[in-house]
Amino acid sequence: MYREETIAAISTPLGEGGIGIIKISGDKSLEILKSIFVTKGHKRKEDWEPRKMVYGYILHPQTQEMIDEVLAVYMKAPNTYTKEDLVEIHCHGGMVPLRKILALVLEQGAAMAEKGEFTKRAFLNGRLDLSQAEAVMDLISAKTDVSHDVALGQFEGILSQEVQGIQEIIKDMLAHIEVSIDFSEEDIDEVTMEHLLEKSIKAKESFETLLQSAKTGKILREGLVTGIVGKTNVGKSSLLNALLRENRAIVTDIPGTTRDVIEEQLNVRGIPLKILDTAGIRDTEDAVEKIGVQRSREIFQQSDLVIFMIDASKKLDREDYDFLEIIKDRRALVIINKTDLEEAIDLERIKSIVGDKKLIRISLLKNKGLEALEDALEEMAYEGDGFSKEQPFITNARHQQAISQGLMSLEEGIKALENRMPLDFVEVDLKNAWESLGEVTGDTVSEDILDHIFENFCIGK
Repeated sequence: MYREETIAAISTPLGEGGIGIIKISGDKSLEILKSIFVTKGHKRKEDWEPRKMVYGYILHPQTQEMIDEVLAVYMKAPNTYTKEDLVEIHCHGGMVPLRKILALVLEQGAAMAEKGEFTKRAFLNGRLDLSQAEAVMDLISAKTDVSHDVALGQFEGILSQEVQGIQEIIKDMLAHIEVSIDFSEEDIDEVTMEHLLEKSIKAKESFETLLQSAKTGKILREGLVTGIVGKTNVGKSSLLNALLRENRAIVTDIPGTTRDVIEEQLNVRGIPLKILDTAGIRDTEDAVEKIGVQRSREIFQQSDLVIFMIDASKKLDREDYDFLEIIKDRRALVIINKTDLEEAIDLERIKSIVGDKKLIRISLLKNKGLEALEDALEEMAYEGDGFSKEQPFITNARHQQAISQGLMSLEEGIKALENRMPLDFVEVDLKNAWESLGEVTGDTVSEDILDHIFENFCIGK
């Protein structure tokens, strides 16, 4: 699980840039830096003051070849990211100097870092718990400001504190049960059973509150895959352009202009959307357009959210009503476009089919109704509750699974208490609930799961 070697890796993205960084962590970090670094007068530097950036050069210790002009900093354990001695070498950002310096560091005794090994060491050395460590990658991959705020909150321990709070309730119950079992010759009074039941219900409410955040958390972390579907010329590509605030998709009066799926990443009030503008659904003899229509139907099935567009100026046909029947059981919005023209649709019939689905009237030509659409998207993402930086969100499928399993175990314990079963049975269920929560913070996680988590990190982190 833990390698004793000093490790090193390039910590900046591959490619050309102003600055590139090589990171070294472990007992030999400073020793390696001393062997390859010289100051401006080509003198070896022995007295390194922690956290002070030093200007100089990287030289090959045998050939004296100068590799690059750099800035280097030494950070002394335990006040570092990994809680080990840490060195950073800031060189020019091209791949040649970065690779040459890394090769030299490895020659001097460092081992190549594995994926996520710096953060894994931070976890194993107690600087971060596991949910905080996982938040590092969420910070790196955040698609919007809100996604960043959620990841930062998890990195700062908001989710961990919530989980640990539930664990404390369960721990208190387990202690109570232990005392009762130790004095098992005495009858367990009704007050004890009611106390345990009351605590269990309180813990259950906390579990459920956390799990309610999972749907929004998933959206903020991964984005909401949103398919725009509808007949030809209802305004699908115009809607994409309006949301993007640019002319990304070609818009004409000719049916079948969009022949393939156009995919765009979009930020709507901090909510990351993956918008898929599809080919218009219609019967066609054009072979290429037929493929596009078929892909539109596939996107319709795969999308997290379906935006079904209708042309208000044309009567709906059987295929339109068939689609309305389908989306009434999906997460969907119905957009009625071209409301600036004389309406020909049967609005009451549409409402009777889709039930409580939102119907949003817009005119893309007149630039009306977009704000209402963005309001609906925001309400859908946050389940109507809005966003708070202080609120814990479950953004990770692993966390959701562990917390769900913990809730199931707790519910079994509640049933046992309600049926006045022996406390030994209750104790088993409560311990299972506590251990499930421990998988979130890393208290009870297996080595295999740890390896799997950090395999998804980049090498330099």
